[in-house]
Amino acid sequence: MTPEDFAKEFRMLKDDLVKGYFTKGGEISRIQILKDAGLSDKQIEVVGSVFSDGLIDALYTVLLGLDGCATIGSEQNDYVLKDEDGNLVAGSGELESYAWEEFHGSQI
Repeated sequence: MTPEDFAKEFRMLKDDLVKGYFTKGGEISRIQILKDAGLSDKQIEVVGSVFSDGLIDALYTVLLGLDGCATIGSEQNDYVLKDEDGNLVAGSGELESYAWEEFHGSQI
């Protein structure tokens, strides 16, 4: 796996979680909980957007942290992350640009 593929996997994770939480009848759907709390469809849409943004911030920060470019919690460390074939996935500084593109590049 390449750093680019790794960043894409995190983006797909984010997309799958948002879709799962905010799709009626989905296995992990939270729509009925929000409706039971009295939220309108428009309010649920806003909650979905905030949830998506929160996941972007969290997952992007984790990717940068694994690449040594940001803190995870209160510490910034250099990590080396390899896939099962020994390919360097994080720790070269290369992951940062792919993470940016996956989580922020299409929004610019």
